[in-house]
Amino acid sequence: MFEIIFLTAAGIYFIQLFLFLASATKKYTRLGEDKLPSITIIVASRNEESNIGKCLVSLDNLIYPEGKIEIIMVNDKSTDGTGRIIEDFIHGKDKFKLITTHKTIGNLRGKTNALANALEIAKGEVILTTDADCEVSPAWAKSIASYYQDGVAMVCGYTTQEATNNFEGMQTLDFIFLLTVASGTMNLNMPLSCIGNNMSYRKSVYDEVGGYESIPFSITEDFKLLKTIFKLKKYKIIWPLDEDALVTSQPCKDYKTLYWQKKRWGVGGLDSDLNGFLVMASGFISHVAILVSPFFFSANVLYMILFKLATDFLFLYPILKNFRLTSKLGYFLSFQLYYIIYVIALPLMVLVSRKVIWKGRSY
Repeated sequence: MFEIIFLTAAGIYFIQLFLFLASATKKYTRLGEDKLPSITIIVASRNEESNIGKCLVSLDNLIYPEGKIEIIMVNDKSTDGTGRIIEDFIHGKDKFKLITTHKTIGNLRGKTNALANALEIAKGEVILTTDADCEVSPAWAKSIASYYQDGVAMVCGYTTQEATNNFEGMQTLDFIFLLTVASGTMNLNMPLSCIGNNMSYRKSVYDEVGGYESIPFSITEDFKLLKTIFKLKKYKIIWPLDEDALVTSQPCKDYKTLYWQKKRWGVGGLDSDLNGFLVMASGFISHVAILVSPFFFSANVLYMILFKLATDFLFLYPILKNFRLTSKLGYFLSFQLYYIIYVIALPLMVLVSRKVIWKGRSY
């Protein structure tokens, strides 16, 4: 009986990942440089003095038609030197603006309120967001904006992470794995997730849904906005596989921060639809089967475990190859151990409590 359950779960898991991978590599038509829309880049920063400098340099190095780009840096009530670092850097740079979140919009809190403050004054036709602990490539904005053909309301991109050890490396592979699932489902017109540090949307569509203040508050504001725009059923939402659109972020530095990051995503994921829960269920059952497999061990069980590992490896490889990151596969075994543990533990963490502590704030 165990072998049948494991085989069924592993089969469904394989079919899902095959479909997601095929969809994630879908090609999209792009605009010429003369047709690129005006853009506003928004970065909300809270106590990021150790990271904000690299972020600012990468934003300053962006290649985009002159007069069509503005960058709004939001100091979200930082208690460290974040605001001063931004002020010093952007002095004399006209494309940058700095605001501080003194105003609360509606019932918004935290990062969502910071973004809403910036969106009130944003002038670009397309909004791009990234985080203060991220670095973007010079072609990032140009690449993302080039996908805004008529009817496209949202374009998302991939994020990788810096990695110098197993703890950081397992997070890097986890990011790419989850974002490929998100990309694949989005391109199949059943979006399940997105990530705010590499996200963009039309300002007119954001206004059409009433802005963040008209959307029920969520600790994962990016996912909530995605769902709200998707429910309009009148626009395209896409996730291209584009090396120029890749963003690099900092990994969590310790297990405590990683715990709260995963729990924040888990709590936000409770807003998923049936498709989302079915995808999560497939992974959960497959990993539970691996965890209890020593109690039902046989040659067939071993083959199924190896099959599952091979499926994950082959799912990651073409995406990493596209981004020229195949060296990260050296962390594959660390990622697999980590993946098994948190996929099983996360639902339990969320069921016990939905409290989340993030960036010094409790939700």
